[in-house]
Amino acid sequence: MKGMSTSRSALVTGANRGIGRAIAERLLADGHKVASIHRSGTLPAGVFSAIGDVTDTESVDAAFAAIEAHQGPVEIVVANAGITRDQLLMRMSDADFEDVMDTNLGGAFRVSRRAVKSMIRARHGRIVLVSSVVAMYGGPGQVNYSASKSGLIGMARSITRELGARNITANVVAPGFITTDMTDALPQAQQDAYRAAIPAARFGTTEDVAAAISFLTSDDAGYISGAVVPVDGGLGMGH
Repeated sequence: MKGMSTSRSALVTGANRGIGRAIAERLLADGHKVASIHRSGTLPAGVFSAIGDVTDTESVDAAFAAIEAHQGPVEIVVANAGITRDQLLMRMSDADFEDVMDTNLGGAFRVSRRAVKSMIRARHGRIVLVSSVVAMYGGPGQVNYSASKSGLIGMARSITRELGARNITANVVAPGFITTDMTDALPQAQQDAYRAAIPAARFGTTEDVAAAISFLTSDDAGYISGAVVPVDGGLGMGH
């Protein structure tokens, strides 16, 4: 039926909380077999757990082997795992910078590199890298985070040029302010100030992000690649 997607083997990194959890739940609802590589925490019911560290190649390989044994070669990858180490530039340590780059950008690289081996054989693949509005908009105290998130755009576009002829797509989703435990912890005045800058006049939901990813991973999105899809209520327009 038009609009329905084939059931596929999907991997969402960091599906134990927040946006990653909502993505995993949505892909399950779409009829896919869903696994996660995560360091800790519990997963939504029905999601296969592979404890692993995206900053370590051997750990990623072992997690993929477990996932492949459970649900077959991975056909959909959503690289969502990420950390923040916010600090003003002049006070940011090498470790603050390197840890964020190695998890957010390096993790997406390691997971994508491992996944494309089977995607090339299958001549089908969907890669979605979860970035952020700050990739283009910038954010004070976020030199490390915004650099890691903008790096994902170059990564997706290079993967598209390498593998586009093999029916493999690579796209970026750039969420804006999304209601999570992290935004809930912000002082009310700060939340109000952020909300005032958003044309939609509200924070997004994790489901808003998951819906965009649902489409990009579907059969219907086969001719969309190298795109940056903002899910930010208009906050980053023109960036």
